[in-house]
Amino acid sequence: MSRIVITGASGNYGRGLTDLLIEAGRAADLILITRSPDKLADRAAQGCTVRYGDFDKPETLAEAVQGAEKMLLISGTRVGARVVQHKAAIDAAAAAGVRHVAYTSFIGIDDPANPAEVRHDHIETERLIRASGMAWTMLRDAHYADAMILMAGPQVMQSGQWVSNAGEGLEAMVWRDDCIASAAAVLLGQGHEGQVYNITGPELQTFREVAAIMAEVTGRPVAYVSTTDEEQYAMFDAMGIPRRPVDDQSVAGIPWNSDDMVSFGRAIREGFLQVCSDNVERLTGRKARSVRAMIEANAQMLRSA
Repeated sequence: MSRIVITGASGNYGRGLTDLLIEAGRAADLILITRSPDKLADRAAQGCTVRYGDFDKPETLAEAVQGAEKMLLISGTRVGARVVQHKAAIDAAAAAGVRHVAYTSFIGIDDPANPAEVRHDHIETERLIRASGMAWTMLRDAHYADAMILMAGPQVMQSGQWVSNAGEGLEAMVWRDDCIASAAAVLLGQGHEGQVYNITGPELQTFREVAAIMAEVTGRPVAYVSTTDEEQYAMFDAMGIPRRPVDDQSVAGIPWNSDDMVSFGRAIREGFLQVCSDNVERLTGRKARSVRAMIEANAQMLRSA
């Protein structure tokens, strides 16, 4: 069996993916890289190999990826600093003889006019991977429904307003778990080399439509308020959210920065994230779950907010 290395394995995505691969009987084949090995003591107990590795210390990655044939590069969290970090992991994998790398990228990045701040990090990382000599698979995930419904949702419910600069732009938000299941299918399956998969939810929706579903399902009023980029910045400034990313800083439990979020809203408004595919079903054998299903599953939490 080929060994699989996962970067950032102690994060939410890494944990969910590790669960699926262990369920598939692959614990002994997993090499989990983390800056905090103590956070993954439970994984070592389950039979996985846990290794220290830090994107900011390339020399630690060279050792951490030894012996793996496949790597899932889970993109880092620091928007703007990620290309250097990802290059360290890609170089280490190529030098260690890793044959196939899959990467958690983002939809809509081929168009250079896309204003989403994350575009640069992802398109540059994809370029480095393609140039590495390794086989590759790009998993271009849509915006997580979890971020909007579970993280931002309680605040929306408290204020009764969904305020956004996304206008009437469309996107197909996806459950993070569906992204994780798609990645597991790629790592466990064959024939995914050289493929770019858009991993999206099942339907294109505006935030206005999503706000209406929240109101309908919870029985609480939720109004959609369309705002400008400048007004959105002012709102985030007032909440104390930094414009640039700050390591380990979160506001109301969310590690946000406003340059990222405002550029996201603009990208949606201008149609750059209007991407919808059936790749979740093609990869996992089941349909991608809807935003409505996530709201219904968390209706009580949203109501009590």
